[in-house]
Amino acid sequence: MKELIGTGTALITPFKSDYSIDFNALEAIVNHQIENDTNYFVVLGTTGESATLSKDEKRQVIDCIKSANAGRLPLVLGIGGNDTARVHEEFQNTDLNGFCAILSVSPYYNKPNQEGIYRHYKTLADDSPLPIIIYNVPGRTGSNMTADTQLRLGLHPNIVATKEASGNMEQIMKIIACKTSDFMVISGDDALTFPLIAAGAQGVISVINHAFPKEFSGMVQTALNGNLVAARYMHYPLLEAAVEIFADGSPGGIKVMLNEMGLCETTVRPPLYGVNPQVEQKLRKLIR
Repeated sequence: MKELIGTGTALITPFKSDYSIDFNALEAIVNHQIENDTNYFVVLGTTGESATLSKDEKRQVIDCIKSANAGRLPLVLGIGGNDTARVHEEFQNTDLNGFCAILSVSPYYNKPNQEGIYRHYKTLADDSPLPIIIYNVPGRTGSNMTADTQLRLGLHPNIVATKEASGNMEQIMKIIACKTSDFMVISGDDALTFPLIAAGAQGVISVINHAFPKEFSGMVQTALNGNLVAARYMHYPLLEAAVEIFADGSPGGIKVMLNEMGLCETTVRPPLYGVNPQVEQKLRKLIR
């Protein structure tokens, strides 16, 4: 899917100090991203704190982003969970108008074996209304989706990409080396995006792109264009920030940077808590 090539921003959900959604800030963030060369948006992913949003709030967030975006960039919707039947039901009952794909995280907490993970995604993909991006993030789910499982899933006609955030370069390169030509590998780790594109990945779903959209998206596009020397020089000045935003929890880190830019407050919803003062000071300095 050409819509998924390049840099997708996994949008945060900005909150006011009373934990209500700040829709004005969300609109400003969307416009700032579009004006600075982002290629597409991921809505209601982990970075959007979807776990602490009610059904009504999710609908309101979707409506706000759609309105602000006004059809300018492709939209991907996050729908995932650890109950296959419930996720399948959500796939079928969600209004997917205006979205080009679904990003669905590997089942968390239950720790299914590889066959369980495969059958989970196959159940979803067999009659999903939209193409699926599978999402491997062992640091959050508690289990790794192996290269063999991802390659097997990549043979399904309705599974078009993997967002790979395992941090395991050997595993990701095996997927790139053995995948079919129409199955995409998307970096799920900002800090590894440059080397993964150099290895054959086709872009990133990013958090740091909130703060440095023109610079980070520019690095991604330069690498995709094959100019790896120039992209490497663009990569290293961004590397510290790409790591530091996760030093004391996400999306608390990126919200500090956006706050320094005047785009939103730093509030995250419990059980998340704001980053510690040392990390906050460092993040504000990196923006300045």
